[in-house]
Amino acid sequence: MSTLSFIYLQATPAGQGSPNMLTSLLPLLLVFVVFYFFMIRPQMKRQKELNNFRSSISKGDKIITTGGIYGKVLEVTDNVVTIEIANDVKVRVDKNAVLRDPSDIEKK
Repeated sequence: MSTLSFIYLQATPAGQGSPNMLTSLLPLLLVFVVFYFFMIRPQMKRQKELNNFRSSISKGDKIITTGGIYGKVLEVTDNVVTIEIANDVKVRVDKNAVLRDPSDIEKK
């Protein structure tokens, strides 16, 4: 019998085996629950709100693109939004490039 196994045998109380499975997995489970409620769930909520906003874009709305371009919607098709960024300057952008409504900035 080696010294290491002798120390291990002395460290565990007699009649008690390995620790309970629930006790060993509880910290990992707790970390996952905290991670879900503080990171995953809020991100899913923001993504759902952004998708709802993008699907409800209509002519005349003011928007901001992901590139930071402010504009007014002139036309909306399936995946393309035509916006006017200055007098007689029209730009076509993908709907996924639309970030938010400028009125969101004024609220904050």
